[in-house]
Amino acid sequence: MATVTTTALCLLTGAALAGCGGGGTGEDRPAGDILDEANARMRKLDSVTVDITNRTTSSGTVTSHLETDLDSRCRAKTTWSKGGTLEQIRLDGTNYVRPDRAYLQKWKNKPGVTGEQQLWVKTPVRQGAAGGAGLTSCERPFDSFGTAKKGASTRVGDTEAIELIVTDKADKAGTYTFYVAQEGEPYLLKTVYKSAAQQTTTSFSGFDERLSVRAPKPGEVLSAGG
Repeated sequence: MATVTTTALCLLTGAALAGCGGGGTGEDRPAGDILDEANARMRKLDSVTVDITNRTTSSGTVTSHLETDLDSRCRAKTTWSKGGTLEQIRLDGTNYVRPDRAYLQKWKNKPGVTGEQQLWVKTPVRQGAAGGAGLTSCERPFDSFGTAKKGASTRVGDTEAIELIVTDKADKAGTYTFYVAQEGEPYLLKTVYKSAAQQTTTSFSGFDERLSVRAPKPGEVLSAGG
């Protein structure tokens, strides 16, 4: 009788009521399944905006803003609290990079730079692999790992979300918390990594919004050669 009643409610409302749908709900589904679904949905995106704030006890704070198609076209801006900003545009096999004066002075050891730097440097992507000199990759893995358990229901902005707390044997010092949307698409809205020495918050927005990533104007570009 209970099954018949639940089925009738599902048919009448067409809504995601408790018990509707073969996959179960956020309340009764395993945490690992919810996280797997969120990561799978994120991998299918055509575009997304990623904002990261990374704080460490030794190196200060680094923030970055990334608009990406998750493949080969993206635009990023990274700022260091101890000085320096680096902008980057990646279009397929080409990087356009624009460091500011503080970045060149501190991170490239060029104290003689005194004026503001307005030009972009054009280089092949192979010369600026992700992770080198602060450059960003357009890709993101969105892979599940470790052991997940459910936390509390909460809100991220205007969206109801569920916390998924993940621990991993490969990183015994830290804990990850993933926030997955409970209404609409099962997007990954935010992740927070915490350890004694580091806290990293990554927020996702602009899901499948039109991506506007263009090369700088020719007069604003210096070529570093092939």
